[in-house]
Amino acid sequence: MAREAGRGASHRAAPVHARLDDVTVQEALAALADPVRLTLVRELASSDDWTRSCGSFDVPVGKPALSHHFAALRAAGLVEQRDEGARRVNRLRREEFDARFPGLLALVLRGD
Repeated sequence: MAREAGRGASHRAAPVHARLDDVTVQEALAALADPVRLTLVRELASSDDWTRSCGSFDVPVGKPALSHHFAALRAAGLVEQRDEGARRVNRLRREEFDARFPGLLALVLRGD
């Protein structure tokens, strides 16, 4: 099978991202309530966009569970992912999320 020009060697499907207009505050809060997902969001908040691959996070879960957590974050509109070769890299959708839920992310990132 021929590869499309410009696509990486990855055989997995491209990630699907939520439209933030479709995300409810309950869905956002549920995603942020999990300690692993909260760790992922906090680490992304302190990293430059597109510099963190999924495997670069120090969380106490295996690869399948980590994939599940990233899917939940995408569904809640918090994270955007893209494939760069064999790596899937991430960014926190801070501006978009803040526009939808003003102040929520800042409150969560404060950690009080």
